[in-house]
Amino acid sequence: MIQISQDLVECAGLWKRLPGGERGLFDLWEVRACFQHGYGNTPYFVSARDRRGELVGLLPLSLLAEGGVGFFPGETWNGETWLENNRFIAADPRILTEMLQAVPEPLRLRYIAAEGWGGWEEDEFRYLFFPADYGFSYEAYRQALPPKRLKRLQRELDEMVAGRTLEVRREQTADIGEFIRLNLAAFGDESYFADSRFLNGFELLLEWLRVRGKLRVTTVLIGGEVAAVDVGAVHNNVCTLLAGGTDPRFPGVAKLINFNHIENACFQGWDCLDFLCGDFGWKERFNLTPRPLYRIDRLPPAVPHPGIAAAILSDA
Repeated sequence: MIQISQDLVECAGLWKRLPGGERGLFDLWEVRACFQHGYGNTPYFVSARDRRGELVGLLPLSLLAEGGVGFFPGETWNGETWLENNRFIAADPRILTEMLQAVPEPLRLRYIAAEGWGGWEEDEFRYLFFPADYGFSYEAYRQALPPKRLKRLQRELDEMVAGRTLEVRREQTADIGEFIRLNLAAFGDESYFADSRFLNGFELLLEWLRVRGKLRVTTVLIGGEVAAVDVGAVHNNVCTLLAGGTDPRFPGVAKLINFNHIENACFQGWDCLDFLCGDFGWKERFNLTPRPLYRIDRLPPAVPHPGIAAAILSDA
């Protein structure tokens, strides 16, 4: 039996049934609820129950303002959602197909954290750094980079600083406003923060993280001037870098702050540093580990292989 739930309280209860529990930051209902408040989309949770009333399928979606659906809460920018590691339940491959048939098109189901099968398209790669791979040693990490690449990167960073003082400060929440200003100055209307709905949701998220001691703010100053600000969050010993802003007067400062993130991850002993999706031409060069996420933009052309049931429930 397929059911549609649009009551937020009921949807919150269903959300807690998703695989993965609260392992990842984006698995938390409270994180999603911040953007729900910012966007105000109508939830559209599709669930499937067997004859005994047991939950055997769940697609946690939202109706998008531009039409179609996306994963809850539908925090779209240019028609695409932002939150990653989206999950759903399907105890049987036919249940997935039946749930998708109950969804208004067009489908925009992105960043799915599960192994794919022939009917799924690979979406983007998320990029991860595992400090344990280098014995939690930043120097061991640097030595693992190709020597010519490391020398070239270091020369670029030295030229950028050029004898000026270099300072890295942390947890200065007053720098958040500067981070948003830098991001908007760099990307203009192409910035997520140009959308008041996203900005509202993101600011609520940062406050929620701050109150719970999860917020991390990293600021790089060169010659006493703010050159870059990144914001992130630590949950279950994983640091997720959410967004950042750089001053164009300091080309290459993004590389500097990312090296600093890696050094700090080794020092803190975190299990993982999550740089999220999008390569932007540097993540592969920093020896980050790519992990694929998947997308569904159309109804499956046929019932997928039975192995999909286990794949959907796995934690990629």
